[in-house]
Amino acid sequence: MVDLRSRILSYTAEFQPDGDYTPPSDTQRAKLAEGVGRLLDGDATKAERLLAPIGLKITRLTDTASGRRYDEIAARKPGEAEHWGRLYLNADAALHWSAQVPHPVADQDTELLGVQLLEGNPGGSLVLAGAHRRAGQEDAADVARRGDSAFHTIVTELQKRDVPGVQLHGFAKDSDRPYEAVLSTGAAQRVLTETSALADAMEADGLRVCRGWSDRCPLEGVTNAQGKEAQRRHAKFVHVELAPRARGNGRDADEAEKALSGLVTSWADD
Repeated sequence: MVDLRSRILSYTAEFQPDGDYTPPSDTQRAKLAEGVGRLLDGDATKAERLLAPIGLKITRLTDTASGRRYDEIAARKPGEAEHWGRLYLNADAALHWSAQVPHPVADQDTELLGVQLLEGNPGGSLVLAGAHRRAGQEDAADVARRGDSAFHTIVTELQKRDVPGVQLHGFAKDSDRPYEAVLSTGAAQRVLTETSALADAMEADGLRVCRGWSDRCPLEGVTNAQGKEAQRRHAKFVHVELAPRARGNGRDADEAEKALSGLVTSWADD
């Protein structure tokens, strides 16, 4: 038994802008893709064999708070693979959605929101980057903009299986961003029934929302690497930018979480 929230947040609490980060090689990403694919397809034994040589392992966890079981892909020990990130899969229900956190700590409290969605809603997965977005050389760890990361590799495997995803970001409130949330579908720039419903739910609770599919919005995520991949694969991808007060202890955080829970629940009910 583990406290899942504490386990994940203790991991991200160590992330620093000047931290270490080296992306996996082409060969390592290929092994990761195959291993994640095997796990998603129900063959944990084969997945473990593929992941072990690149420094990763699969652990079955039972959360003390909810009693739910999860499969975790994480580094076997401290080192290079520790900074590639983690994957959590709900092991008690069929997989219907993913929450993606590409900038934990840097986009403050998006990691907490990702955990809350995973804990509070069945049938989900959490894809978590393993370093601060400014770690490593230049923009190497800014995984939302790059296709050479473990994060992107895992999201792609989910998209191959038509698993819709919501990617969580945070922005600093500014005069040209008079919103609590900016919603879009990334590069596809298309309206989805569920994204309209998400915007409606947020607005019903008093949040100001910019809808990227119909308004001129900042931070629409059109250059997002996972959004571009989703467009190529015709996969559902929702890019969510939240102001500080819609995250963490902000006054609108509960309302934002409730609306996002409604989004992933709609996917689970499909």
